Amino acid sequence: MSEGTNAPTLASLAEKLASGKTTSRALTEEALARIEALGGEGKATFVQVFREAALASADASDKLRKAGVVPSPLAGIPVSVKDLTDVAGLTTHAGSKSREGDAPAAQDAPVLARLRAAGAVVMGTTNMTEFALGGLGINPHYGDPKNPWDRATGRIPGGSSSGAAVSVTDGMAYAALGTDTMGSVRIPAGLCGITGFKPTASRVPREGIFPLSTTLDSVGPLANSVECCALIDAIFSGEPPPKLLPMPLSGLRLGVPSNLVLDGLDPEVAKAFDSALEKLSAAGAKIESFVFPEIDEVMDLNRRCGLSGVECYALHRSRIPGREARYDPRILSRMLGTKDMVMADYYDALQLRAELVTRSAQTTGRFDAVVMPTLPVIAPPISKFLATEEGRKDGFPILIRNTCIANYLDRCAVTVPCHEPGTAPVGFTVMGERMGDRRVLEVGRGVEITI
Repeated sequence: MSEGTNAPTLASLAEKLASGKTTSRALTEEALARIEALGGEGKATFVQVFREAALASADASDKLRKAGVVPSPLAGIPVSVKDLTDVAGLTTHAGSKSREGDAPAAQDAPVLARLRAAGAVVMGTTNMTEFALGGLGINPHYGDPKNPWDRATGRIPGGSSSGAAVSVTDGMAYAALGTDTMGSVRIPAGLCGITGFKPTASRVPREGIFPLSTTLDSVGPLANSVECCALIDAIFSGEPPPKLLPMPLSGLRLGVPSNLVLDGLDPEVAKAFDSALEKLSAAGAKIESFVFPEIDEVMDLNRRCGLSGVECYALHRSRIPGREARYDPRILSRMLGTKDMVMADYYDALQLRAELVTRSAQTTGRFDAVVMPTLPVIAPPISKFLATEEGRKDGFPILIRNTCIANYLDRCAVTVPCHEPGTAPVGFTVMGERMGDRRVLEVGRGVEITI
Protein backbone atom coordinates (compact mmCIF):
# COMPACT_ATOMS: atom_id res chain seq x y z
CA MET A 1 0.00 0.00 0.00
CA SER A 2 2.89 2.33 -0.67
CA GLU A 3 1.35 4.10 -3.65
CA GLY A 4 -1.22 6.54 -2.28
CA THR A 5 -3.07 6.73 -5.59
CA ASN A 6 -3.79 2.98 -5.50
CA ALA A 7 -4.73 2.77 -1.83
CA PRO A 8 -8.31 2.81 -0.51
CA THR A 9 -9.97 6.19 -0.22
CA LEU A 10 -12.32 7.14 2.59
CA ALA A 11 -15.19 7.24 0.10
CA SER A 12 -14.50 3.70 -1.11
CA LEU A 13 -14.28 2.41 2.46
CA ALA A 14 -17.49 4.20 3.41
CA GLU A 15 -19.21 2.55 0.45
CA LYS A 16 -18.00 -0.91 1.51
CA LEU A 17 -19.22 -0.31 5.04
CA ALA A 18 -22.58 0.91 3.80
CA SER A 19 -23.03 -2.08 1.48
CA GLY A 20 -22.00 -4.61 4.13
CA LYS A 21 -18.90 -5.72 2.20
CA THR A 22 -16.82 -5.02 5.28
CA THR A 23 -17.23 -3.94 8.88
CA SER A 24 -15.46 -1.47 11.12
CA ARG A 25 -14.27 -4.43 13.20
CA ALA A 26 -12.66 -6.00 10.12
CA LEU A 27 -10.99 -2.76 9.04
CA THR A 28 -9.68 -2.18 12.54
CA GLU A 29 -8.35 -5.72 12.93
CA GLU A 30 -6.57 -5.40 9.58
CA ALA A 31 -5.01 -2.10 10.63
CA LEU A 32 -3.90 -3.58 13.96
CA ALA A 33 -2.36 -6.57 12.18
CA ARG A 34 -0.26 -4.21 10.07
CA ILE A 35 0.79 -2.23 13.15
CA GLU A 36 1.81 -5.43 14.94
CA ALA A 37 3.38 -7.24 11.97
CA LEU A 38 6.87 -8.58 12.64
CA GLY A 39 9.36 -6.75 10.46
CA GLY A 40 6.85 -3.96 9.78
CA GLU A 41 7.05 -0.27 10.64
CA GLY A 42 4.40 -0.27 13.36
CA LYS A 43 6.75 -0.04 16.33
CA ALA A 44 8.52 3.03 14.91
CA THR A 45 5.31 4.54 13.54
CA PHE A 46 3.20 4.58 16.71
CA VAL A 47 4.14 5.92 20.13
CA GLN A 48 0.94 4.51 21.66
CA VAL A 49 -1.50 1.99 20.16
CA PHE A 50 -5.07 2.03 21.51
CA ARG A 51 -5.73 -1.61 20.67
CA GLU A 52 -8.62 -2.42 22.99
CA ALA A 53 -10.20 1.02 22.73
CA ALA A 54 -10.03 0.87 18.92
CA LEU A 55 -11.71 -2.55 18.80
CA ALA A 56 -14.42 -1.38 21.20
CA SER A 57 -14.95 1.73 19.09
CA ALA A 58 -15.21 -0.39 15.95
CA ASP A 59 -17.77 -2.71 17.53
CA ALA A 60 -19.82 0.27 18.69
CA SER A 61 -19.68 1.74 15.18
CA ASP A 62 -20.94 -1.51 13.65
CA LYS A 63 -23.85 -1.65 16.11
CA LEU A 64 -24.79 1.96 15.40
CA ARG A 65 -24.66 1.34 11.65
CA LYS A 66 -27.05 -1.61 12.03
CA ALA A 67 -29.38 0.72 13.90
CA GLY A 68 -29.17 3.25 11.05
CA VAL A 69 -26.90 5.70 12.86
CA VAL A 70 -23.96 6.84 10.74
CA PRO A 71 -22.63 10.17 12.04
CA SER A 72 -20.38 10.92 9.04
CA PRO A 73 -18.71 9.33 6.00
CA LEU A 74 -15.72 8.70 8.29
CA ALA A 75 -17.71 6.50 10.67
CA GLY A 76 -16.03 3.19 11.45
CA ILE A 77 -12.80 3.98 9.59
CA PRO A 78 -9.39 3.75 11.35
CA VAL A 79 -7.41 6.99 11.71
CA SER A 80 -4.26 8.01 13.57
CA VAL A 81 -3.38 11.18 15.47
CA LYS A 82 0.02 12.81 15.88
CA ASP A 83 1.66 12.38 19.28
CA LEU A 84 1.29 16.09 20.13
CA THR A 85 -2.50 15.72 20.31
CA ASP A 86 -4.10 15.78 23.77
CA VAL A 87 -5.82 12.47 24.55
CA ALA A 88 -7.85 12.56 27.74
CA GLY A 89 -6.11 10.71 30.56
CA LEU A 90 -2.75 10.41 28.79
CA THR A 91 0.40 12.52 28.89
CA THR A 92 1.02 14.37 25.64
CA HIS A 93 4.64 13.49 24.83
CA ALA A 94 5.03 15.43 21.57
CA GLY A 95 7.64 12.89 20.54
CA SER A 96 9.85 13.58 23.57
CA LYS A 97 11.04 11.67 26.63
CA SER A 98 11.40 15.00 28.43
CA ARG A 99 7.65 15.10 29.07
CA GLU A 100 7.46 11.71 30.78
CA GLY A 101 5.86 12.16 34.19
CA ASP A 102 3.98 15.32 33.19
CA ALA A 103 0.30 15.56 34.07
CA PRO A 104 -2.09 13.77 31.71
CA ALA A 105 -4.45 15.73 29.48
CA ALA A 106 -7.75 16.56 31.13
CA GLN A 107 -9.69 16.21 27.88
CA ASP A 108 -9.30 15.41 24.21
CA ALA A 109 -8.10 18.16 21.90
CA PRO A 110 -11.09 19.65 20.02
CA VAL A 111 -9.90 18.18 16.70
CA LEU A 112 -9.69 14.72 18.27
CA ALA A 113 -13.11 15.15 19.88
CA ARG A 114 -14.48 16.01 16.43
CA LEU A 115 -12.92 12.89 14.91
CA ARG A 116 -14.54 10.76 17.61
CA ALA A 117 -17.90 12.49 17.15
CA ALA A 118 -17.66 11.75 13.42
CA GLY A 119 -17.35 8.06 14.29
CA ALA A 120 -13.68 7.57 13.44
CA VAL A 121 -11.80 4.68 15.07
CA VAL A 122 -8.67 6.18 16.64
CA MET A 123 -5.80 3.69 16.40
CA GLY A 124 -3.24 5.55 18.49
CA THR A 125 -0.71 8.38 18.53
CA THR A 126 1.97 8.51 15.85
CA ASN A 127 5.68 9.17 16.06
CA MET A 128 7.10 12.54 15.09
CA THR A 129 10.18 14.71 15.15
CA GLU A 130 10.60 15.75 18.79
CA PHE A 131 8.41 18.79 19.50
CA ALA A 132 7.77 19.04 15.73
CA LEU A 133 11.04 20.97 15.26
CA GLY A 134 12.42 19.54 12.03
CA GLY A 135 11.61 18.05 8.66
CA LEU A 136 13.55 14.78 8.70
CA GLY A 137 11.03 12.71 10.67
CA ILE A 138 13.59 10.76 12.70
CA ASN A 139 13.39 10.38 16.48
CA PRO A 140 16.06 8.91 18.83
CA HIS A 141 13.46 8.15 21.52
CA TYR A 142 10.79 6.24 19.59
CA GLY A 143 12.53 5.15 16.41
CA ASP A 144 12.76 6.19 12.78
CA PRO A 145 9.81 5.14 10.60
CA LYS A 146 11.09 4.29 7.13
CA ASN A 147 9.76 5.82 3.96
CA PRO A 148 7.61 3.28 2.06
CA TRP A 149 9.79 3.78 -1.00
CA ASP A 150 13.10 1.90 -1.04
CA ARG A 151 12.76 0.33 2.41
CA ALA A 152 15.94 -1.68 1.78
CA THR A 153 17.95 1.55 1.86
CA GLY A 154 15.94 3.05 4.70
CA ARG A 155 15.03 6.60 3.69
CA ILE A 156 13.62 9.42 5.79
CA PRO A 157 9.82 9.65 5.90
CA GLY A 158 9.92 13.43 6.29
CA GLY A 159 8.70 15.32 9.31
CA SER A 160 7.61 16.36 11.55
CA SER A 161 4.44 14.25 10.98
CA SER A 162 6.51 11.17 10.10
CA GLY A 163 4.42 8.49 11.77
CA ALA A 164 1.26 10.08 10.41
CA ALA A 165 2.43 9.57 6.83
CA VAL A 166 3.72 6.02 7.33
CA SER A 167 0.55 5.00 9.17
CA VAL A 168 -1.38 5.88 5.99
CA THR A 169 1.06 4.44 3.44
CA ASP A 170 1.19 1.12 5.29
CA GLY A 171 -2.56 0.81 5.91
CA MET A 172 -2.26 1.15 9.69
CA ALA A 173 -4.79 3.96 9.32
CA TYR A 174 -6.63 5.43 6.36
CA ALA A 175 -6.18 9.07 7.33
CA ALA A 176 -4.04 10.88 9.85
CA LEU A 177 -4.06 14.03 11.92
CA GLY A 178 -0.85 15.97 11.38
CA THR A 179 0.39 19.47 12.08
CA ASP A 180 2.12 21.88 9.73
CA THR A 181 4.31 24.76 10.93
CA MET A 182 6.90 24.94 8.14
CA GLY A 183 5.63 22.02 6.05
CA SER A 184 5.22 19.21 8.59
CA VAL A 185 2.14 17.75 6.86
CA ARG A 186 3.27 18.33 3.28
CA ILE A 187 6.89 17.24 3.66
CA PRO A 188 6.12 13.66 4.77
CA ALA A 189 3.14 13.46 2.41
CA GLY A 190 5.32 14.55 -0.50
CA LEU A 191 8.24 12.27 0.37
CA CYS A 192 6.00 9.26 1.03
CA GLY A 193 3.77 9.62 -2.03
CA ILE A 194 0.43 10.52 -0.46
CA THR A 195 -1.73 13.64 -0.16
CA GLY A 196 -1.41 16.25 2.57
CA PHE A 197 -3.33 19.46 3.20
CA LYS A 198 -2.28 22.54 5.14
CA PRO A 199 -5.37 24.68 5.82
CA THR A 200 -5.46 28.38 6.53
CA ALA A 201 -4.31 28.14 10.14
CA SER A 202 -7.22 29.97 11.78
CA ARG A 203 -9.85 27.63 10.31
CA VAL A 204 -8.94 24.68 12.55
CA PRO A 205 -8.75 24.92 16.37
CA ARG A 206 -5.27 24.36 17.83
CA GLU A 207 -6.26 24.05 21.47
CA GLY A 208 -4.98 20.78 22.90
CA ILE A 209 -2.24 20.55 20.27
CA PHE A 210 1.23 20.92 21.82
CA PRO A 211 2.58 24.04 20.09
CA LEU A 212 5.74 24.66 18.16
CA SER A 213 4.96 28.16 16.88
CA THR A 214 1.88 30.08 17.97
CA THR A 215 2.26 32.16 14.80
CA LEU A 216 2.77 29.46 12.16
CA ASP A 217 1.17 26.23 13.47
CA SER A 218 -1.76 24.65 11.63
CA VAL A 219 -3.55 21.29 11.91
CA GLY A 220 -4.14 19.31 8.74
CA PRO A 221 -4.79 15.82 7.35
CA LEU A 222 -2.70 13.26 5.50
CA ALA A 223 -4.60 10.70 3.42
CA ASN A 224 -4.78 8.94 0.06
CA SER A 225 -6.56 11.61 -1.99
CA VAL A 226 -7.59 15.26 -2.06
CA GLU A 227 -11.19 14.19 -1.49
CA CYS A 228 -10.09 12.29 1.65
CA CYS A 229 -8.23 15.34 2.94
CA ALA A 230 -11.23 17.57 2.25
CA LEU A 231 -13.46 15.32 4.38
CA ILE A 232 -11.01 15.25 7.30
CA ASP A 233 -10.46 19.00 7.04
CA ALA A 234 -14.21 19.59 7.21
CA ILE A 235 -14.40 17.49 10.37
CA PHE A 236 -11.42 19.31 11.90
CA SER A 237 -12.95 22.71 11.13
CA GLY A 238 -16.49 21.81 12.20
CA GLU A 239 -17.93 22.17 8.70
CA PRO A 240 -20.38 19.85 6.88
CA PRO A 241 -18.77 17.12 4.75
CA PRO A 242 -18.08 18.74 1.36
CA LYS A 243 -19.23 17.64 -2.05
CA LEU A 244 -15.87 18.25 -3.66
CA LEU A 245 -16.06 18.68 -7.43
CA PRO A 246 -12.79 18.83 -9.38
CA MET A 247 -12.12 22.27 -10.84
CA PRO A 248 -12.28 22.11 -14.67
CA LEU A 249 -8.77 22.62 -16.03
CA SER A 250 -9.73 24.36 -19.24
CA GLY A 251 -8.72 27.98 -18.80
CA LEU A 252 -7.50 27.46 -15.24
CA ARG A 253 -4.71 29.95 -14.47
CA LEU A 254 -1.76 28.37 -12.67
CA GLY A 255 1.26 30.46 -11.71
CA VAL A 256 4.71 28.91 -11.39
CA PRO A 257 7.19 31.09 -9.47
CA SER A 258 10.37 31.57 -11.50
CA ASN A 259 12.42 32.49 -8.44
CA LEU A 260 13.72 30.11 -5.79
CA VAL A 261 11.25 27.20 -5.80
CA LEU A 262 12.73 25.57 -8.94
CA ASP A 263 16.36 26.02 -7.89
CA GLY A 264 18.51 22.94 -7.28
CA LEU A 265 15.88 20.31 -8.02
CA ASP A 266 16.86 16.67 -7.93
CA PRO A 267 16.56 15.24 -11.48
CA GLU A 268 13.67 13.00 -10.39
CA VAL A 269 11.79 16.01 -9.03
CA ALA A 270 12.40 18.15 -12.11
CA LYS A 271 11.26 15.37 -14.44
CA ALA A 272 8.07 14.62 -12.50
CA PHE A 273 7.15 18.29 -12.07
CA ASP A 274 7.71 19.13 -15.74
CA SER A 275 5.67 16.10 -16.78
CA ALA A 276 2.81 17.22 -14.52
CA LEU A 277 2.87 20.73 -16.03
CA GLU A 278 2.75 19.26 -19.53
CA LYS A 279 -0.29 17.17 -18.66
CA LEU A 280 -2.06 20.16 -17.09
CA SER A 281 -1.30 22.33 -20.12
CA ALA A 282 -2.57 19.61 -22.48
CA ALA A 283 -5.80 19.55 -20.46
CA GLY A 284 -6.30 23.26 -21.06
CA ALA A 285 -4.72 24.91 -18.02
CA LYS A 286 -2.86 28.16 -18.63
CA ILE A 287 0.60 27.83 -17.06
CA GLU A 288 2.38 31.13 -16.46
CA SER A 289 5.85 31.67 -15.06
CA PHE A 290 6.06 34.76 -12.84
CA VAL A 291 8.34 36.46 -10.33
CA PHE A 292 7.07 36.09 -6.76
CA PRO A 293 9.26 38.58 -4.84
CA GLU A 294 7.61 37.95 -1.48
CA ILE A 295 9.00 34.43 -1.27
CA ASP A 296 12.55 35.76 -1.38
CA GLU A 297 11.61 38.04 1.50
CA VAL A 298 10.15 35.06 3.36
CA MET A 299 13.47 33.23 3.08
CA ASP A 300 15.39 36.27 4.29
CA LEU A 301 12.98 36.72 7.19
CA ASN A 302 13.29 33.07 8.21
CA ARG A 303 17.10 33.28 8.13
CA ARG A 304 17.19 36.44 10.24
CA CYS A 305 14.43 35.57 12.72
CA GLY A 306 12.93 32.13 12.31
CA LEU A 307 9.60 32.55 14.08
CA SER A 308 9.17 28.84 14.83
CA GLY A 309 12.58 28.57 16.52
CA VAL A 310 12.11 31.70 18.62
CA GLU A 311 8.63 30.75 19.76
CA CYS A 312 9.68 27.17 20.45
CA TYR A 313 12.54 28.30 22.70
CA ALA A 314 10.22 30.69 24.55
CA LEU A 315 7.95 27.74 25.34
CA HIS A 316 10.75 25.44 26.50
CA ARG A 317 13.26 27.76 28.18
CA SER A 318 11.90 27.14 31.69
CA ARG A 319 11.65 23.38 31.07
CA ILE A 320 15.13 22.72 29.70
CA PRO A 321 17.28 23.18 32.85
CA GLY A 322 17.76 19.77 34.46
CA ARG A 323 16.17 17.92 31.53
CA GLU A 324 18.84 18.47 28.85
CA ALA A 325 19.74 14.79 28.65
CA ARG A 326 16.12 13.87 27.92
CA TYR A 327 15.93 16.00 24.77
CA ASP A 328 17.03 14.95 21.30
CA PRO A 329 20.45 16.71 21.10
CA ARG A 330 19.68 17.81 17.53
CA ILE A 331 16.45 19.49 18.64
CA LEU A 332 17.90 20.99 21.81
CA SER A 333 20.71 22.58 19.81
CA ARG A 334 18.21 24.28 17.51
CA MET A 335 16.16 25.55 20.43
CA LEU A 336 19.19 27.01 22.18
CA GLY A 337 20.35 28.58 18.94
CA THR A 338 17.57 31.17 19.16
CA LYS A 339 17.88 32.09 22.85
CA ASP A 340 19.75 35.33 22.20
CA MET A 341 17.22 36.74 19.74
CA VAL A 342 16.49 40.41 20.44
CA MET A 343 12.84 41.09 21.24
CA ALA A 344 12.77 44.04 18.83
CA ASP A 345 13.87 41.73 16.00
CA TYR A 346 11.03 39.33 16.82
CA TYR A 347 8.53 42.20 16.83
CA ASP A 348 9.86 43.45 13.47
CA ALA A 349 9.58 39.93 12.08
CA LEU A 350 5.90 39.72 13.02
CA GLN A 351 5.24 43.09 11.41
CA LEU A 352 7.05 42.13 8.21
CA ARG A 353 5.21 38.84 8.04
CA ALA A 354 1.86 40.67 8.21
CA GLU A 355 2.98 42.97 5.37
CA LEU A 356 4.06 40.01 3.24
CA VAL A 357 0.68 38.33 3.71
CA THR A 358 -1.03 41.43 2.31
CA ARG A 359 1.43 42.14 -0.49
CA SER A 360 1.62 38.55 -1.70
CA ALA A 361 -2.15 38.47 -2.26
CA GLN A 362 -1.73 41.32 -4.73
CA THR A 363 1.09 39.47 -6.51
CA THR A 364 -0.82 36.21 -7.02
CA GLY A 365 -4.42 37.42 -7.18
CA ARG A 366 -4.68 36.88 -10.94
CA PHE A 367 -4.08 33.13 -10.59
CA ASP A 368 -6.45 30.36 -9.59
CA ALA A 369 -3.52 28.80 -7.74
CA VAL A 370 0.26 28.88 -7.46
CA VAL A 371 2.00 25.57 -8.19
CA MET A 372 5.50 24.30 -7.41
CA PRO A 373 7.37 21.14 -6.42
CA THR A 374 6.52 20.32 -2.82
CA LEU A 375 10.17 19.53 -2.11
CA PRO A 376 13.29 20.10 -4.22
CA VAL A 377 14.65 16.65 -3.34
CA ILE A 378 13.64 13.02 -3.05
CA ALA A 379 13.94 11.28 0.32
CA PRO A 380 17.59 10.80 1.31
CA PRO A 381 18.81 7.81 3.36
CA ILE A 382 18.37 8.01 7.12
CA SER A 383 22.02 6.97 7.47
CA LYS A 384 23.07 10.33 6.00
CA PHE A 385 21.97 11.97 9.24
CA LEU A 386 23.26 9.38 11.71
CA ALA A 387 26.67 8.29 10.47
CA THR A 388 28.72 11.41 11.28
CA GLU A 389 28.66 14.26 13.78
CA GLU A 390 28.12 16.70 10.93
CA GLY A 391 25.18 14.64 9.69
CA ARG A 392 23.67 14.43 13.16
CA LYS A 393 23.66 18.23 13.35
CA ASP A 394 22.29 18.71 9.84
CA GLY A 395 18.63 19.70 9.87
CA PHE A 396 18.57 19.52 6.03
CA PRO A 397 16.91 22.96 5.70
CA ILE A 398 16.20 22.49 1.99
CA LEU A 399 13.27 20.28 3.03
CA ILE A 400 11.31 23.28 4.30
CA ARG A 401 12.35 25.74 1.59
CA ASN A 402 9.25 25.47 -0.61
CA THR A 403 6.74 24.39 2.04
CA CYS A 404 7.37 27.20 4.55
CA ILE A 405 6.12 29.76 2.03
CA ALA A 406 2.46 28.87 2.70
CA ASN A 407 2.97 29.12 6.48
CA TYR A 408 4.67 32.50 6.41
CA LEU A 409 2.11 33.87 3.94
CA ASP A 410 -0.80 32.41 5.98
CA ARG A 411 -2.14 30.40 3.06
CA CYS A 412 -3.60 26.99 2.34
CA ALA A 413 -1.81 24.39 0.23
CA VAL A 414 -2.27 20.79 -0.83
CA THR A 415 0.38 18.38 -2.09
CA VAL A 416 -0.51 15.52 -4.44
CA PRO A 417 1.76 12.80 -5.85
CA CYS A 418 3.05 13.42 -9.38
CA HIS A 419 5.64 10.65 -9.81
CA GLU A 420 5.38 7.53 -11.93
CA PRO A 421 4.49 4.34 -9.98
CA GLY A 422 7.58 2.54 -8.73
CA THR A 423 9.78 5.65 -8.79
CA ALA A 424 10.82 7.95 -5.96
CA PRO A 425 7.80 9.87 -4.60
CA VAL A 426 7.53 13.49 -5.73
CA GLY A 427 4.91 15.95 -4.53
CA PHE A 428 3.15 18.63 -6.58
CA THR A 429 1.93 21.60 -4.52
CA VAL A 430 -1.18 23.63 -5.26
CA MET A 431 -1.16 26.75 -3.08
CA GLY A 432 -4.18 29.01 -2.68
CA GLU A 433 -4.90 32.33 -1.07
CA ARG A 434 -5.61 32.91 2.60
CA MET A 435 -9.08 31.46 3.43
CA GLY A 436 -9.30 30.04 -0.09
CA ASP A 437 -9.29 26.49 1.26
CA ARG A 438 -12.34 25.12 -0.55
CA ARG A 439 -11.18 26.52 -3.86
CA VAL A 440 -7.63 25.17 -3.52
CA LEU A 441 -9.01 21.72 -2.71
CA GLU A 442 -11.20 21.84 -5.83
CA VAL A 443 -8.22 22.91 -7.92
CA GLY A 444 -6.12 20.25 -6.24
CA ARG A 445 -8.72 17.61 -7.08
CA GLY A 446 -8.67 18.68 -10.74
CA VAL A 447 -4.90 18.54 -10.77
CA GLU A 448 -4.83 15.18 -9.01
CA ILE A 449 -6.97 13.38 -11.56
CA THR A 450 -4.98 14.89 -14.45
CA ILE A 451 -1.37 14.30 -13.49
